[in-house]
Amino acid sequence: MSNMQLETLRRIVQEINASTSLHESLDIMVNQVAEAMHVDVCSIYLLDERNQRYLLMASKGLKPEAVGHVSLQTGEGLVGLVGQREEIVNLDNAPKHERFMYLPETGEEIYNSFLGVPVMYRRKVMGVLVVQNKESQDFSEAAESFLVTLCAQLSGVIAHAHAVGNIDVFRKPSNLPAYKTFQGVSGSGGIAIGRAVILYPPADLSAVPDREADDISEELTLLDGALTAVREEIQSLDDKMQDALMAEERALFSVFLRMLDENALPAEIKELIREGHWAQGAVRIVIENHVAQFAQMEDEYLRERVSDLKDLGRRILAKLQEADESHRELTDESILIGEEISTAALVELPVDKIAAIVTTEGAMNSHMVIVARALGIPTVVGVTELPINTLDDVEMIVDAHQGRVFINPPRRLRTRYKEIQKEEEQIAKDLRQYETKDAITPDGIAVRLFVNTGLMIDVVRGVQRGAKGVGLYRSEIPFMLRDRFPGEEEQRSIYRQQLSHFANKPVVMRTLDIGADKDLPYFSIEEENSALGWRGIRFTLDHPEIFSSQIRAMLKASIGLNNLHILLPMVTSVSEVEEALYLLERDWIAVQEEEQVKITKPKIGIMVEVPSVLHQIDEFSEFVDFFSVGSNDLTQYLLAVDRNNPRVANVYSHLHPAVLRALTRLVADCHRNEKPVSICGEMAGDPLSAVLLMAMGFNTLSMSSSNILRVRKTICHVPMTDAQDLLEHVLKLDNPLMVKSWLEHYFRKHGLADMVKGASRLVT
Repeated sequence: MSNMQLETLRRIVQEINASTSLHESLDIMVNQVAEAMHVDVCSIYLLDERNQRYLLMASKGLKPEAVGHVSLQTGEGLVGLVGQREEIVNLDNAPKHERFMYLPETGEEIYNSFLGVPVMYRRKVMGVLVVQNKESQDFSEAAESFLVTLCAQLSGVIAHAHAVGNIDVFRKPSNLPAYKTFQGVSGSGGIAIGRAVILYPPADLSAVPDREADDISEELTLLDGALTAVREEIQSLDDKMQDALMAEERALFSVFLRMLDENALPAEIKELIREGHWAQGAVRIVIENHVAQFAQMEDEYLRERVSDLKDLGRRILAKLQEADESHRELTDESILIGEEISTAALVELPVDKIAAIVTTEGAMNSHMVIVARALGIPTVVGVTELPINTLDDVEMIVDAHQGRVFINPPRRLRTRYKEIQKEEEQIAKDLRQYETKDAITPDGIAVRLFVNTGLMIDVVRGVQRGAKGVGLYRSEIPFMLRDRFPGEEEQRSIYRQQLSHFANKPVVMRTLDIGADKDLPYFSIEEENSALGWRGIRFTLDHPEIFSSQIRAMLKASIGLNNLHILLPMVTSVSEVEEALYLLERDWIAVQEEEQVKITKPKIGIMVEVPSVLHQIDEFSEFVDFFSVGSNDLTQYLLAVDRNNPRVANVYSHLHPAVLRALTRLVADCHRNEKPVSICGEMAGDPLSAVLLMAMGFNTLSMSSSNILRVRKTICHVPMTDAQDLLEHVLKLDNPLMVKSWLEHYFRKHGLADMVKGASRLVT
């Protein structure tokens, strides 16, 4: 290498090292190299390992609009050849090479000579540097040597950018999001630092536009491939469920396969394609036509097949769009981002790799959040302004204690949150000593701590953390995880697991509670104000066949265990309880006759969620055995605030004096009627409010397994006399902030500050 080349090399390296960003470094590189080597084109392609593609990141000579947009698969074109061989490719007539790939958007068809050099770092390809000329001639060895030396310098810059998270190879520099903070609603507390992984919604038939086919033969080929893939997928699902479901319960799979017979739906779709429609549009038209026909039929069974038909259409469309995300690999510390993420989508993913979940929509007590809470995954919902489409693989911090999301956080913020993570890990480690202790105050008052369940992980962790029973089993979760209503025997098996794991301990099973933020994928309830609509006991009394199926399954599951309690949700009037009790009595008698066994009649309770119930405890006490407060909904209704709306989320607080006073009166009314009362909302799992609840006289506090140890430690350190003094004082206060401040002051004074999640560690 000549002295002039060495001097040029030194100057380029100095300018690169002085640059403030990777994109600036790449722009310097291509411009300086093109000038120094007197070439027509100098371009840099970087490898995105996630998608296995090379993206054109910078270029001098190719069309500017191609930068940041043009990409090749790792095995495509001459760039892919350089990466595969991990060695120089030097050609005097590139367009004639068998691996040449014509990309019209780059304008490179006029260039003949090609020199590609791999950018390697520790034996790993990071990208490819390319120079091109119009003139047909080989590049010299000196040119090769110059670029190899330069690439060695560049590789370190790229590797550093990867390490500190300052590279996002599939986005143009101008589109890179700057550091910004977004506010949402906390669903499941915790801190996470990681990179965003976008989960897109399933294929949307209604969004498919009308379009003419460019190549009818190609569209037919695409359709055949999609149909084959869907048939294989459905057959695989049928095979997978052989042992879990009976033949009649798997009938839907056979229906799907018959619909996919070449003489059925595929024939109609292909006919439309031959008429000039593109495949996706043809699928939409055929499915929509059949849906319209089915919806008008008098036969109820056929009308109910509409959702099955739509599902089948979405499956075909997803294959056509190659939009199936289910097999996407997650890396460690992945932060899932989406508009809404269903529970089904969540449980299909490797949970150990999910650091956090962030959604732009959703509810703080939706089933997805409940599952995330059980799994200990920090979750923030309702981040309405989050620019999802620009965030894939962007570094993020999720502070689920405060409902905050930081994108591209600065180093000082990352450092502080890493410190907080370490603090929380130490707190969790210290709490393990409370797994085997009872919740007894220093002055000898015992408080029963139960666990809320819905998944087996709740049960396992609840038992591990010493829960004395199940205060709320959410029976709707198994319903939500299926693509149809589960049968009676299927339910019996699920309920038996819950009851047997807590043998000799009470298990309170809530009947199906759907509606509002708890939707079934196969039974969507669309209402303008779903929180006040057709939900809970209102729904199940309108569908006694579903209610009875549940009750019968619960009764059968309890045989020999005798620990079943049944809880009715969203009760508003005494007449609803009377109707439910009639059905319960009927089913209890029938099941005993069928099974030829005596079954202990379960105790029946109602949830106190609707404010009207607060004023009728005396009347309800004539019919029920116990009461259980659903503090999430009760607080929302008392304060007339949508807890899932980030704009008014600050108004929602279970420490509001109105809520505290209502609960205090409720406990007194229940005890006057000699009825036990428990509380099973998030309020029970908050150490601050738990102290007040035990002072009110709640018989049981039921919570997520993740909160049991915090609450138990708190109870073990707060005398009942102190708790009663605290309650007496805060009941005189007039706003929730003052209540919280007073409680936090007590906690700090008595060495319990760490029990308040996020307290005294706020980052702004």
